Amino acid sequence: MSQSSSPSATSSTSSTSSDAPGRALVVGATGIVGQAVARRLVEEGWETHGLSRSGGTPHPEVRPVRADLGDAAGLAEALADVAPDFVAITAWTRMETEAENIRVNGGAVHDLLAALSPAGSLTHVALMTGLKHYLGPFEAYGKGEMPDTPFHEEEDRLPYPNFYYAQEDELVAASERDGFTWSVHRSHTVLGFATGNAMNMVATLCAYASLCRAQGMPFVFPGSEQQWNGLTDVTDADLLAEQMLWAARTPAGRDEAFNTANGDVFRWRWLWPQLAAWFDLEWEGYVDTPRPLEQSMTGMEPVWRDLAAAHDLVEPDLARVASWWHSDADLGREMEVVTDMNKSRTAGFSATRDTRAALLSYAQLYREARIIP
Repeated sequence: MSQSSSPSATSSTSSTSSDAPGRALVVGATGIVGQAVARRLVEEGWETHGLSRSGGTPHPEVRPVRADLGDAAGLAEALADVAPDFVAITAWTRMETEAENIRVNGGAVHDLLAALSPAGSLTHVALMTGLKHYLGPFEAYGKGEMPDTPFHEEEDRLPYPNFYYAQEDELVAASERDGFTWSVHRSHTVLGFATGNAMNMVATLCAYASLCRAQGMPFVFPGSEQQWNGLTDVTDADLLAEQMLWAARTPAGRDEAFNTANGDVFRWRWLWPQLAAWFDLEWEGYVDTPRPLEQSMTGMEPVWRDLAAAHDLVEPDLARVASWWHSDADLGREMEVVTDMNKSRTAGFSATRDTRAALLSYAQLYREARIIP
């Protein structure tokens, strides 16, 4: 199911005319960011291959590649004839411990780039990571000393094992071996379109709002006082896709790590009532203590199945639409999380997105796709 062009785009960064489209590989092509990258590549005329475990494709012109990032031999076989110029790595697998995250996700980058090495075709590889680069891994999230906000790319690494660091190290090592350039894109919470994704705030909030309507419940902000009252920012998947392609085509974007956020900041106490109004719901803000979704939405699976049947929704499995734990983690943070975008702006990437427009436009896409009623 493909996503239409984001109506929230407010500016665009043009590419250099000397770089004609070539062959691209999107790793994690069915995910939130992977879909956005694949769509943009197709629109710009690239021969686009999309790798996923399911072998699904987000766009009829994306050529599916079925492979498991945890299977080195299978990767090598599946990618033997692809020989891409540009690769966007947008997938990861959540494990129980950070040691396992490092082994699996650092190993996936290593094995992927090793599988592509024999062809000698790579010119640029873009890797998506995130703000846990500054906040710490799940096991040490927000603990100890962290850099002051807004986060800047030149901050030292935190003294904790972190699979983002392992992925970056594998990327740079392969670049030195094979001679391609690279870029790292550290996104905040990503707004976009996908189902079955482990970290999808828009779909989660849309499912939550739909269940509130079905049950006659108010739309209660589930997070912390800090997130309700404080400033924050997010990342539109389409903006991240745009930045990845810009970095591949622009000398100032190569061999660099960049933060990726929309360019605006907001408070949830401002945005929450507007999202509630879009769903025609009464709402409640933060009062006394967080009210996590994992608790309030326990047992809602049968209600969702009934909603899916009544409205002919395409996904009756609530777990494939909503990721309560992830939205609870983001909205429940007790620290300010804002990113600095001056590095990429100075390098020439000036694109922005309007967060409110992006959130509501993606909600509309989920409704039009019959993922929510």
